Amino acid sequence: MKIIARCHPALEPILPTPVPAARALPHWLRTMPAEVAAPTLSGMTVRTLKHCLPFIDALSLGLMIPLATDLTVEGGEIAWDWDPPVIADAPLTRAPVGLHVPEQATGAPLPVDGQLMVKFINFWALEAPEGWDLLFTHPLNRADLPFRTLSGLVSADRFRLGYVHFPALWTDPGFEGVLPAGTPVAQVIALPCSQPGLEIATMSEAVIAESRHIQETLQAEPGHYRKSYRA
Repeated sequence: MKIIARCHPALEPILPTPVPAARALPHWLRTMPAEVAAPTLSGMTVRTLKHCLPFIDALSLGLMIPLATDLTVEGGEIAWDWDPPVIADAPLTRAPVGLHVPEQATGAPLPVDGQLMVKFINFWALEAPEGWDLLFTHPLNRADLPFRTLSGLVSADRFRLGYVHFPALWTDPGFEGVLPAGTPVAQVIALPCSQPGLEIATMSEAVIAESRHIQETLQAEPGHYRKSYRA
């Protein structure tokens, strides 16, 4: 299964390209310790999230859409120094970011009072194979970013030449500085159009025993999940 990302040829020389999320892992993941002492546990050494493969797999899932250019944030204003070509044959804005007024979120449980609502402009049209949708969401487990991208699901096999832009709440009003080009603004995860059903059941004795064995082994053998369940 392959996702095709297309941009206008006039923009190709200046745009950062979408990348597999596994190639856009945050710097803090690489530098965080694998084990630390926990004062709340009398100084006992504990493993950090760096050992949590499901956490890392979420960071690595799908594609990342990058910010098109540097954004300078200062005094509550966003500015940029970017001069893309004028494109006469496509309805594309030349601005890398737009705005949403807070009233557009009226009735939604979102913290919009006094918060800036931005829209990251996406210059890439994504095509998924027939039978697949694309979930666009905030980069998973990335609370370090000063914004929170809202999630949306798009039928990319039918909307394959459309541009999907990303509304986001600016969640860090104290942030000032440069948000660099290439910063991931949305994570793209392919999902089958036909979602699975749900069956509710109680565990049999055999299933209880198997589940207990799995949990005990995970506790006793660091790395067991990676070695056995990802084989």
